[in-house]
Amino acid sequence: MERLDLSETEWRKRLSPEQYHVLREAGTERAFSGMYNDNKADGLYRCAGCQLELFDSADKYDSGSGWPSFTRPVEEDRVSNHRDTSHGMVRVETRCARCDGHLGHVFPDGPPPTGLRYCMNSVSLDFKSRETRPA
Repeated sequence: MERLDLSETEWRKRLSPEQYHVLREAGTERAFSGMYNDNKADGLYRCAGCQLELFDSADKYDSGSGWPSFTRPVEEDRVSNHRDTSHGMVRVETRCARCDGHLGHVFPDGPPPTGLRYCMNSVSLDFKSRETRPA
């Protein structure tokens, strides 16, 4: 996959201030405040920075955490995981593999089949509903 490398000026033009803070500065939106936390629609969640398809709604579940949570990405190579020791914690940060945007964190306390909880910031995602075809 081809990487998307933009200057900070280009990122600021492309993203809203809140998206920039989360995707480029590893910020976090408030729990239960994101537009996709309660989204039940069928579709794909893409990176808000570069539109790479990251998560399928079929793998989304209500973790009770206040952030959209998924059991897995659509393909393992769509995200990269990194050790995060910020805020006095040890966690695993999840980033978009194409643009290196901060998406959220992955935890080992999710449901089957993976046992993982990809806990993502809504503002780092862009939802694309699946179009239904007439019968």
